[in-house]
Amino acid sequence: MPEEQRLAIPGSERIPIPGARAIGPVRSDEIVRATVVLRRRAEPAISDDPDSYTPHTRDEYGVSHGADPNDLDAIEQFAHEHGLTVSERDAERRSIVVAGTAEAIQQAFGTELHQSESNGVTYRSRTGSLSLPASIHPAVMAVLGLDNRPVAKPHFRKGAEQAHEGDWSTGEARGTVHAAQSGVTIPAGTFSPAQLAHLYNFPTSVTGTGQTIAIIELGGGYRTKDLITYFQSLNVPQPTVSAVSVDGGVNQPGSDADGEVMLDIEVAGVVAPGAKIVVYFAPNTDQGFHDAISKAAHDNIRKPSVISISWGGPEDSWTPQALQAMNAALQDAAALGVTVTVAAGDDGSSDGVADGKLHVDFPASNPFVLACGGTKVQASGSQVLEVVWNETAAREGATGGGVSKIIPMPAYQRNAHVPAQPETHFAGRGVPDVSGDADPTTGYFVRVDGKNMIIGGTSAVAPLWAGLAALINQQLGHAIGFVNPKLYAIPEPTFRDIKQGNNGAYSAGPNWDPCTGLGSPNGVALVNALRGAAGATPTS
Repeated sequence: MPEEQRLAIPGSERIPIPGARAIGPVRSDEIVRATVVLRRRAEPAISDDPDSYTPHTRDEYGVSHGADPNDLDAIEQFAHEHGLTVSERDAERRSIVVAGTAEAIQQAFGTELHQSESNGVTYRSRTGSLSLPASIHPAVMAVLGLDNRPVAKPHFRKGAEQAHEGDWSTGEARGTVHAAQSGVTIPAGTFSPAQLAHLYNFPTSVTGTGQTIAIIELGGGYRTKDLITYFQSLNVPQPTVSAVSVDGGVNQPGSDADGEVMLDIEVAGVVAPGAKIVVYFAPNTDQGFHDAISKAAHDNIRKPSVISISWGGPEDSWTPQALQAMNAALQDAAALGVTVTVAAGDDGSSDGVADGKLHVDFPASNPFVLACGGTKVQASGSQVLEVVWNETAAREGATGGGVSKIIPMPAYQRNAHVPAQPETHFAGRGVPDVSGDADPTTGYFVRVDGKNMIIGGTSAVAPLWAGLAALINQQLGHAIGFVNPKLYAIPEPTFRDIKQGNNGAYSAGPNWDPCTGLGSPNGVALVNALRGAAGATPTS
């Protein structure tokens, strides 16, 4: 009997990382796990009309827009025919996780796996396309995890560090100030998250009670004793923090990525101490990133109303199939009434790519997320001066931002005067949507691995806005969910319009711009503008 025709999975082509070193083939008996992402039964309709957005319940959404059981059965049969085991099968998330030897995986998906090294990191790689038998080919959106190169980096920048309690080692002759309502001493010109919440006029009658903030982490970890010390030092009630393992990722403190994890928890926790915080730890791969977002969005036990993401990479470094799978997972979150806040990057208009061209970060460029850019804040009493964060000259980063070359402009940005992408003239998604303090010289007081320090970066802005979303959800009595269409439709006084500075190729100006978006928040004004808006999230 002739072998069934095989077809390439569209967008699955992989190319080597520039400068990567080939080591050799993988061992034939190495166990490889992959996530097969399937098509939906039906595409969800998510309105860009700010008055007609109605989220789905998680239970109902899985039935209407999950995977067809026949597709799941066909992929499972295909896996067994090739000697692969199925460790997860999830109709709501439209995914099946398969595992087997490298030899079996290569035969199943029509590829060759190799060991490669880049910048001191060894990973499993492949080149070219993946393929599947024609009978199951239409059902598959993506196969993730065969190539497990790192796909993202955390978007934080360290500032001053306190080596010992009460002794700030800033290397600068500048004064110190006490954080409001606390006994901790913080370098002048920098802030506790509570001080920034005050400067941004966050609502004070709510704490985020009843909300769950999911935080996606692709490395690092947290220590509970540091969290206890930190929240006590600020006289802030310690939020409930728990960890969820995704694809084998675990809470594992002891690396530089701890700065990201602790920053995210502490900023969101201070802003919304009444909210529960759940940290989804996953490997830094396309599979891990996708699965963490998908599991958080569909988590019917913890039921997050907000997801905060501070990791990302240049959008054109992703395979089209991985972009499609990530876009679908984030679209799920929007359809389920989950607000997703994402850091826009810390490397200016190049996004850290050394090709002399313009790039935006992903997943910040996804149209279903609230992309968060960065500013520099200087405050004196009630007077606040805020400009675009750009410390490139001091090698301390600059806010990401610009126009996507890949993702079309969403309808909610059509009146925002987003320019065409300067190099390709593509009418792309404008990044960011909103902003907040990100400059490490005016950054956030946090505690990481037993040390107090100042950290900046757009990584801090994503959990800041996530905490604000939790406060707004409690205040309004329903989740704001996919809030972007509403934000672009409400009056300007709800934001502080940032008009000074640039991030390299793009400059700030009146209203929306590709450095700081609509601007930094006026929390109370946002609550008032959103009060009574349609789109309350169901309770399950």
